[in-house]
Amino acid sequence: MTLLERLSESSGLAVLVDPARTPPDNARELGERAAGEGVAVLLVGTSFGQGAEASATIAALRSSAPDVPLVLFPASASDLRAGVDGVLMLSLVSGRNAQYLIEEHVRAVPFLQRHPVATISTAYILIDGGRVTSVEAVSQTRPLPADKPELAAAHAKAAQLIGMQAIYLDAGSGAERPVPAAVVRAVRAAVPATTPLFVGGGITTPALARQARAAGADYVVIGTVLEREGAGAAGLDAFVRAVRE
Repeated sequence: MTLLERLSESSGLAVLVDPARTPPDNARELGERAAGEGVAVLLVGTSFGQGAEASATIAALRSSAPDVPLVLFPASASDLRAGVDGVLMLSLVSGRNAQYLIEEHVRAVPFLQRHPVATISTAYILIDGGRVTSVEAVSQTRPLPADKPELAAAHAKAAQLIGMQAIYLDAGSGAERPVPAAVVRAVRAAVPATTPLFVGGGITTPALARQARAAGADYVVIGTVLEREGAGAAGLDAFVRAVRE
């Protein structure tokens, strides 16, 4: 079964691990918790670059959670690393900066030729989360308005029409508020049910995770809340249960 098939046929909690903030020892602990408590996907990425310890962090996650899909969430081609199950090839379709629409993908080709790995063409759609987040500052693009679900849906549909295989709705790391349920519902309705839909940013409680899942997210993504509470945070299982419910 391909990675895309696995993601299309499953759902649950996705944990986004920032290698710059998660040293290998912490990553190993987090991987053990993720595997034991039913996390569906481990994502690895950051808006500012992976840092020198990224490969060690990836190896720690791989060894501690061998059965959990380990997928890169790269901000740029320089973030690519070996030792993962796949890569979300993100195109920032909510913006109009060519660097994040195609240029980073061109730069990724030499690495992917040397290290063949599954790639999933992913429409990345940034939604206003109430503050300027790292991805907005780095990409120099404006998020889509949170009160215009039809606009987000049109971007998702356009991405699907040109062959993109997954959708990632994001309010940004540390957002004041998550992607609204109305936006999630509109995007879910705009693309085939088999298209994996990730929703993240500003999801700080199990209740918010449950709302995102109920609105149609296949994968509810958390990250910052675990960084604040530590890899051994007792709340991880509560997020897993909320998404399953």
